[in-house]
Amino acid sequence: MAYETSENSVLEEVGQAAPSRHRLRWNKAPEVTVSFWVIKVLCTTVGETAAGLLNEKAGLGLTGVSLLMSALLTVVLVVQFRTKGYRPGVYWPAVALISVVGTLVSDNLTDNMGVALETTTTVFAIALVIVFALWYGTERTLSIHHIDTTRREVFYWLAVLFTFALGTSAGDLVAAEINLGYWVSAVLFAAAIAAIALAWFSLDLNAGWSFWIAYILTRPLGASVGDYLSQPTGDGGLGLGTVITSGLFLAVILGLVVYLSVTRKDIAAPEQAGAPVA
Repeated sequence: MAYETSENSVLEEVGQAAPSRHRLRWNKAPEVTVSFWVIKVLCTTVGETAAGLLNEKAGLGLTGVSLLMSALLTVVLVVQFRTKGYRPGVYWPAVALISVVGTLVSDNLTDNMGVALETTTTVFAIALVIVFALWYGTERTLSIHHIDTTRREVFYWLAVLFTFALGTSAGDLVAAEINLGYWVSAVLFAAAIAAIALAWFSLDLNAGWSFWIAYILTRPLGASVGDYLSQPTGDGGLGLGTVITSGLFLAVILGLVVYLSVTRKDIAAPEQAGAPVA
């Protein structure tokens, strides 16, 4: 069951009282569990393969696909913002669509406009830092356990968008510069995520920064997995194609979202008042 945010806990996190008219009743983001990361990686894989599928098979072109996906994302985000709490059936479609849009934003800049990957990676990194700075500057927290005001939700989804765009550009840059191949790249990014998790468990790396760094790295991880499955065998893939790969992963995402909607196992539990900010 979704929870009502403790006012005292929020005041201690933020450092000052937020205007009551802006407060929502429940956290709008899920608990970070194993299922969270599984669905997140699957969404990033779909973001890579679906973008390629629509661009190549639907005949819409990169610009047409970008406009279509942006329109769909806008509709889903409107529904997301209108909900009073976290709803898996709304939240995860928004993540999947923002994954596609983030991929297309990067691809449009590099493929249509000829912007270098080094430039797009730098620009998206700066944009993400600005979002985090504004978020913390106004809210005094980056905690994903307290996405419980409209303003925090705006910052949250902006951060998610730029992590996908940054992950796309940085992943493409690494692939282009190092040319390790799809599955080796996937292992490399998985190892980087494991290192962040180890640093969090063993070295007390800040939980909030650990989360967002891992969140960024899941984008190139998912893209590498998607490319390995979908690309022709002659190019180092398994040759499943974008249709089968996208359909397979969408089916798994749907199954997990239905499971979470029924069991509600990813609903965040109330935090103790005075708990440290992630």
